[in-house]
Amino acid sequence: MPEIKQFHIGLIGLGVMGRNLALNMEEKGFPVAVWNRRSAAITEFLDEHRGKGFGGDPEMARFIDLLERPRRILLMIRAGEPVDQVIEQLIPLLEPGDIVMDGGNSWFEDTRRRESYLRDKGLHFVGVGISGGEEGARHGPSMMPGGSSDSYAEVRAVFEAITAQTEAGACVTHVGPDGAGHFVKMVHNGIEYADMQLLAEVYDLMHRGLGLSEKEMAEQFDRWNQGPMESFLVELTAQVMKVVDRDTGSPLVSLVMDKAGQKGTGRWTVQAALEQGVAVPGIAAAVDARLLSAMKAQRVAASPLLHGPEVSDTPEKETLLADLHGAIYASRITAYAQGLDLIQRASERYQWSIDLAETARIWKGGCIIRARLLDPIRNAFSNHPKPINLMVDPALGAQLEGLQIAWRKVVCFASAAGIPVPVMSACLNYFDSYRTDRLPQNLIQAQRDAFGAHTYERVDHPEWGFIHSDWQ
Repeated sequence: MPEIKQFHIGLIGLGVMGRNLALNMEEKGFPVAVWNRRSAAITEFLDEHRGKGFGGDPEMARFIDLLERPRRILLMIRAGEPVDQVIEQLIPLLEPGDIVMDGGNSWFEDTRRRESYLRDKGLHFVGVGISGGEEGARHGPSMMPGGSSDSYAEVRAVFEAITAQTEAGACVTHVGPDGAGHFVKMVHNGIEYADMQLLAEVYDLMHRGLGLSEKEMAEQFDRWNQGPMESFLVELTAQVMKVVDRDTGSPLVSLVMDKAGQKGTGRWTVQAALEQGVAVPGIAAAVDARLLSAMKAQRVAASPLLHGPEVSDTPEKETLLADLHGAIYASRITAYAQGLDLIQRASERYQWSIDLAETARIWKGGCIIRARLLDPIRNAFSNHPKPINLMVDPALGAQLEGLQIAWRKVVCFASAAGIPVPVMSACLNYFDSYRTDRLPQNLIQAQRDAFGAHTYERVDHPEWGFIHSDWQ
């Protein structure tokens, strides 16, 4: 290969995700210059990939000089202060029109701040949500870039080349201005939390409720993955169930400590929902479930002290499995409804003009929550007028109504058996609350007015506005 003088894109951060994205970009025909804080990593990477379209230099100024103009620089480093530190190193070396991109899981308000800061200096900043993990980074992730349309035009070719490809196109789109991309990626992860917890609840119901083995559960998840519930996470769950520990001969999943970790994006989704005034109970329940799982020592101590019910009435195996299928699918629809409602409300607040049909399209491949359900979701938001909430789309709303009996039966069985299903029940409560034209919060408002003179509105005289009454 002839020596490359100018590289199409620069990548900072040679961790696993950074390395895999660099390999992906080079493989698609885009020469990549690399830089890493630990300079030995640069030498190791270049030595390992001699003869390919890679370059790099431990001196940042010389690294910048390797890049075509406008410079395109993708940061794949730890979110938070390290991003600000690298930005400050880059600023004196860049020229107006150059583009800095953050591919980490950054808080969207940080991205908005950085975009404004660099815009004032004549530079572009793009917050790029990237989903798909190490495998996706190497062979095709879903990418959610947010920034100016001019900056996206400069990186569009490389992004469309390296992302997952489906029959609907490359799994990337210009999500919107400033922090829109990182916000959408954050909500993607929130939906992911709910979906993973939902599958864990079903696993618990099959295991403790029906006494199924991991092998039997793997077969069930495989069957479910052949129909409308087909998704990466269902497929992955089936695969996890099949792995046997070499040392003990036991299913490996049964040997995993029941303490789920988290990196914060699910919590951020709930935090953002509270700030936007949007209900996301299924996602919040998934975050709470991980927090409760981390209380392992307390749960072990409480187990012999707090007893659940004696279960005498267990449904027929095939009946419960059929109901579980409906309950999973209905819960999944409502979990997506909550996340997409949050995206829509934030889009309105920040004037991002996010296209929810496009969001569903780019989630169809590469990302963790890719699922067949995204096709009807995309169709729903391609309609005119668009549904104000996914649950009132005629097609998906009809499915929820048709599945609700199975959904309720599963939640009732779980409650009677003392098996927690926080996401499934939270999603059912979300459905029931949303479809109810009069909720009991009139009592809460009366209570608030009675103890704190917070006022209320009358249903029979809305023209009076907010009033206060003497309740004593």
